[in-house]
Amino acid sequence: MKRKIGIVGGLSPESTVSYYLYITRKYAEIYGNYDYPEIIIYSVNLENYHQWRSIDRWDLIIDDLVSCFEKLKNAGSDFGLIATNTMHKVYEQVADIVELPLINIIDETALKAKELRLNTLGLLGTKYTMSDGFYQERLSKFDIKALVPNSDQQEVVHKIIVNELVRGQFLERSKSRYIEIIQDLVSRGAKGVILGCTEIPLLIKKEDVDIQLLDTAIIHSEAALKAAVN
Repeated sequence: MKRKIGIVGGLSPESTVSYYLYITRKYAEIYGNYDYPEIIIYSVNLENYHQWRSIDRWDLIIDDLVSCFEKLKNAGSDFGLIATNTMHKVYEQVADIVELPLINIIDETALKAKELRLNTLGLLGTKYTMSDGFYQERLSKFDIKALVPNSDQQEVVHKIIVNELVRGQFLERSKSRYIEIIQDLVSRGAKGVILGCTEIPLLIKKEDVDIQLLDTAIIHSEAALKAAVN
């Protein structure tokens, strides 16, 4: 009997779709049938999260995430995912309250990095993911060092995410800017790069750069599929 997957999505809708498609398609690829795990998605109001984040009301984000997981549990989910990197800033607070076991996207990314023997990684994401320190701190528990872009580069990365990627806009000029920033991280010693926003892999593909990319959306989805099937 497979376990039911509960996903808090909509953060943004673009990447939430990638979770759903990856899990269902990967299952069919591996097992040769369509008996994939049931998936329950609770899509939140993204504007609320943007507003709460901008005024530093992470307590409201915690409350809403807890409420979402309570609904997912009542709907039959056996475990849950927060389908975004930035909201893992409050992962511990949420996980301590909700009754569902949750899969942490940073931990799964760290395990993948260790598997690939990568201990120094560049980190791209929203400005909160890059500058607030929670991501680097969690990675350090796995003896992984994270390098982030400089402040000007962080602003570029963040604006492209919130103004373009979450709206389904994938522009060549933005891809070029990301590639330049990735190359700078490589010059500073990065042996791989974490795409620490689940929308970034929609713009940057492995064939675009000559370095290992860690697609957090795929890594998180793979962990969910394994947990559901095994």
